[in-house]
Amino acid sequence: MNKNNKTVFVGVSGGVDSSVSVAVLKDQGYNVVGVFIRTWTPDFIECTWRDERRDAMRVCASLNIPFLECDAEEAYKKGVADYMIEEYRNGNTPNPDVMCNREVKFGVFWNFAKKHGADFIATGHYTYIKNNNLIKGPDDSKDQSYFLWTLTQDDLSHTIFPIGHLHKTEVRKLAKKYNLPTAVKKDSQGVCFLGPLDMKDFLSHYIEPKKGNVLNEKGEIIGSHNGAVFFTLGERHGFNIIKNGDSDKPLYVISKDVKNNTIMVSDSPNNSFSSGSRTREDEGPDHSEKELFGFQINIINTNWILEIPNKNKTYTAQIRYHGELFDCNVNILEDKKAEIIFNKNILVDKGQSIVIYDKDVCLGGGIVK
Repeated sequence: MNKNNKTVFVGVSGGVDSSVSVAVLKDQGYNVVGVFIRTWTPDFIECTWRDERRDAMRVCASLNIPFLECDAEEAYKKGVADYMIEEYRNGNTPNPDVMCNREVKFGVFWNFAKKHGADFIATGHYTYIKNNNLIKGPDDSKDQSYFLWTLTQDDLSHTIFPIGHLHKTEVRKLAKKYNLPTAVKKDSQGVCFLGPLDMKDFLSHYIEPKKGNVLNEKGEIIGSHNGAVFFTLGERHGFNIIKNGDSDKPLYVISKDVKNNTIMVSDSPNNSFSSGSRTREDEGPDHSEKELFGFQINIINTNWILEIPNKNKTYTAQIRYHGELFDCNVNILEDKKAEIIFNKNILVDKGQSIVIYDKDVCLGGGIVK
């Protein structure tokens, strides 16, 4: 491919990763255009996008490349923010970063780029493409393939991840080499485009807090909270305990009843309840230890990037970003559904993304039903 004849629109966020992505692609001979993607921000959150846009413009100016702005405010509000709020209202735990990538970066942004003559789009994600597969980035602390399980072969065919094969330390060195204005800028944290925020505080602007009871495994009231919908299974913050015996162990949310506005907590979540599974008592005395700790989760809206999982092969599954990888088997069902069978008890909530890996290859995933 003659890179000199290919145009790449790069999503420049004002951060170091996207800045280095621009510089690397220009170095490789592409016609590079920097694009700032402007999204929606609620009135009660400090507005920082103008500062980020200024940094993005400075990077493009320093590299002498064109700068454009893509308006994705409506798509973000409807496809990410409204979706996230509605999911929480229904008692689920969505992943806004997954939806942001699907709806905005690989949806609106690509359509904008294509309309303006781009052959490819590029982002600063820590992941890369090899043999039509999405591969985990080698820097485990930065790998972002978990957020990209919805990508398709069509997406990959016009996408470049210029720094996905690098470690963060290498990216920082390149930023200094290219003398980028963002070389020493701190990494951004938090929800895609919104940045760091207290999720319960954010949701309370759209979902009215309602005081409810915290229960122990015996069903006894031991504390209070401000709304079952604000919690996810496995969480251990945000509720008040007034009666916990002599135990000083941390307590985890192991179940929630949105209708009755209660949450149940335990100091040993993996040995008591899991979302969608049965308790030991439900299993009865005749089941083996392996069966007692077995766990099956159904996922919907599945997407398999290239290879469809083989039910007889063991894979690994990730149920949250930077979370532990669990051995599993995958049974493909009809209508974009699948069963994920783990060999141990897993605590996971409805709405969460489960992403399946074959070693370093991200096969795809789905949403917990």
